Amino acid sequence: MTPQTPQPNPEAGAAVKAADRAHVFHSWSAQELIDPLAVAGAEGSYFWDYDGRRYLDFTSGLVYTNVGYQHPKVVAAIQEQAARMTTFAPAFAVEARSEAARLIAERTPGDLDKIFFTNGGADANEHAVRMARLHTGRPKVLSAYRSYHGGTQQAISLTGDPRRWASDSASAGVVHFWAPFLYRSRFYAETEEQECARALEHLETTIAFEGPSTIAAIVLETIPGTAGIMVPPTGYLAGVRELCDTYGIVLILDEVMAGFGRTGSWFAADLYGVVPDLMTFAKGVNSGYVPLGGVAISGKIAETFGKRPYPGGLTYSGHPLACAAAVATINVMEEEGVVENAARLGETVLGPGLRELAERHPSVGDVRGVGMFWAVELVRDRETREPLVPYNAAGEANAPMAAFAAAAKEGGLWPFVNMNRTHAVPPCNASEAELKEGLAVLDAALSVADAYVE
Repeated sequence: MTPQTPQPNPEAGAAVKAADRAHVFHSWSAQELIDPLAVAGAEGSYFWDYDGRRYLDFTSGLVYTNVGYQHPKVVAAIQEQAARMTTFAPAFAVEARSEAARLIAERTPGDLDKIFFTNGGADANEHAVRMARLHTGRPKVLSAYRSYHGGTQQAISLTGDPRRWASDSASAGVVHFWAPFLYRSRFYAETEEQECARALEHLETTIAFEGPSTIAAIVLETIPGTAGIMVPPTGYLAGVRELCDTYGIVLILDEVMAGFGRTGSWFAADLYGVVPDLMTFAKGVNSGYVPLGGVAISGKIAETFGKRPYPGGLTYSGHPLACAAAVATINVMEEEGVVENAARLGETVLGPGLRELAERHPSVGDVRGVGMFWAVELVRDRETREPLVPYNAAGEANAPMAAFAAAAKEGGLWPFVNMNRTHAVPPCNASEAELKEGLAVLDAALSVADAYVE
């Protein structure tokens, strides 16, 4: 495919922007306070606006374009599927649906061999929790603070960041606990080993005080994404697995963001040798080209619904266009070594490059991650670890992060910014040259953040 050349067309951009402002209601936003960029096109690791300005996308959309924008093989697969069968009801066996399920099941850990398709990650988590409750006959679910599981009602209740607050009625049967995060430890730990042991002790105490016989599931992002890309210490997930086995609790791992190559493995669970009972996915399964998510189900939970109907479904479950995109994406990742690329360049370029920036910039308090999944935590004071902006800051209180983001965009990089962090989450098939280009822009933008260091 011939690379596209951005062609300035400000009049068209103005029309797109006007229609957006008149009619589109944007998520997570005060509608009168936002100014969305009008995007004219995208390809590979870049997108551009109607003025012809290109941006290197270090957000991968919303951490989902794992094979970049407009991959020709995935685009062709969608076109071919549309010509053959655009849509069909979920109760039938359809080639694209069957093949997508087979390819996913081949890559999931353990015996997670049954795939229930959803439209995205939030409803995948909704259904995983429903399956766990029906399987166990128990009402409660435990999930972590510093987490995000989706915007639908059960999923937002599971979420452990401020987006939950406005919609949480405290009636969803969810209990939150602290997962390990040594940099901002809730357990006064000084080492990863202490953090792991104390976090597991805290979780087991929570289980005991809530009543093990009332708990259906523990839901964890294998590596939390939006909340800060906090790589769990060695032994933690294995310890959670052991607690679940001890108390008959279903372990649900949320791989919506971490899955399909993002961590340099097909799933982040592979890094820890842990097999959950249910695993949710979305985003990278088809690089977000057509909405798709799902639940990978273990044999023992699938057996629960062998002769007992599962009381749940979606009109577009396993939509042929979405599944055809998934088949093409997984095949592209295999043929082009995308997972291996994420692992190799994460270890040799992106991770070392971010750590080098940390050495030069006093505003960087912590760098953490794996593969193409990294977070840079910005602080006012490295010693006290005071965040560059307060928790959940907005308006003037968020000015330092806003200035950092503006500097990155001015340099041609679109950054992922959340609270006092910037995440480096480029496409998993990004090149070494593209990563170095992004690191150079971050270098300049961090100089702006440095001005706020005390």
